[in-house]
Amino acid sequence: MASPKLCVAVIGAGAAGLCAARHILASPDTFAPPVVFEASDHVGGTWVYTEETGEDANGWPIHSSMYRDLRTNLPKEVMAFPDFPFDPSLPSFLHHSAVLAYLERYTEHFGIQDHIRFRWKVDNVRPAPKRKEGIPSGWDVTATRQAPAPMRQQLTEHFDAIMVCTGHYSSPFIPSIPGLDSFQGCLLHSHSFRHPEPFAGLSVVLVGAGPSGVDLALLLSPVAARVVLSHQGSPVCGMPGTVMQVPPPLRVAEDSVVFKDGSEVQADALILCTGYQYHFPFLDLAQLGLQKTDYGVGPLFQHLLPPQHPSLFFIGLCQQICPFPHFHCQVLFALAVLTGCCPLPSAAEMEADVQAQLDQYLRSGRLSRYFHRLKEQQWSYAKELAHLAGFPPLPPALQEIYDAARANRALDVATYRGRNYRLLGPNAWEVVQDPVRDRARDDHAL
Repeated sequence: MASPKLCVAVIGAGAAGLCAARHILASPDTFAPPVVFEASDHVGGTWVYTEETGEDANGWPIHSSMYRDLRTNLPKEVMAFPDFPFDPSLPSFLHHSAVLAYLERYTEHFGIQDHIRFRWKVDNVRPAPKRKEGIPSGWDVTATRQAPAPMRQQLTEHFDAIMVCTGHYSSPFIPSIPGLDSFQGCLLHSHSFRHPEPFAGLSVVLVGAGPSGVDLALLLSPVAARVVLSHQGSPVCGMPGTVMQVPPPLRVAEDSVVFKDGSEVQADALILCTGYQYHFPFLDLAQLGLQKTDYGVGPLFQHLLPPQHPSLFFIGLCQQICPFPHFHCQVLFALAVLTGCCPLPSAAEMEADVQAQLDQYLRSGRLSRYFHRLKEQQWSYAKELAHLAGFPPLPPALQEIYDAARANRALDVATYRGRNYRLLGPNAWEVVQDPVRDRARDDHAL
């Protein structure tokens, strides 16, 4: 008698959840069609732009951190799923609306739409009671349909495995800065920033020089009376002269910010570009043998699964990666684990492996809260997943383009998006447009 098909619940219909659903559907002999729970009424997750901030009409926090003028900080050539390229006629650095359109086409092309339960919010995911010794118990998922009270519905269903694909750009991290509560001006996290016009003529202090801090400084500099970018580390290259770069804040007063070098700046608005924290309100992490800090969750074998519960997968937990190819590799590894094609070590061995990696990470002088930031390690990580699970590795050209774009961004944050790239094959690529180089050549010709 044929084995029953595995039932997988996918939580979230953003890029990671769509990728999970696509590959589950590609193995109909092994997996039942997935059930994708999506709290909103649209695919795309963080790529869905809304003017709303705070809470929606149902009183639920707004998920998306997208601002109106966002363009990707990675070229599309390294962002695409390996089996679904972007339109080659598009520029390398895309407006967020083009990425959403890409995800919508991906959904249609792979027939995912009919498997998504829109406006269903997952309330609780818990290990199901043991049925028989040696037989995995699976998971019980309780979810609520968002609707007016008479039509509201709550269901609890059983699944063999769970893929958590809820992203990590929706729960702002608010740093502890003395005096922050006393600030009388406009105080917000970059999660709630939508466009620069409300800050016209104001003195704006931005805390943090990650991607959003740098972007917002560039967007605000033409309209604000003053823009101050407060951060640690070297000055960001390519910032307009109107943007003042200062050390991190020491304390905040009613209408000013004092920085660690002793300088003080009057501020009408204070925008915290301080990142996000992981948030899984539907999970009892302690029950799963996990702990959460401001920036991390663990122990997770391969940044993916709790050693004590190897049918629960956190897809897309890592940071500073090429997200869509990364999701692709993680999903294929997870499915190989579920089908038995990729046997796992024992729970004790997996826990020891995670601890050894963390110890090595700390010995290198890095902080534990950045453990999920892979950066250049993302390529060896993806290669290891491919080797263990037996799927083709990512093309080497992706890493080369990523490194080139990253180096170009470090030289000038204001112009790097003008460069366009072209993939010529798995090992070859070229720059097809470089406005900085072209302008220098034209000036020389004159």
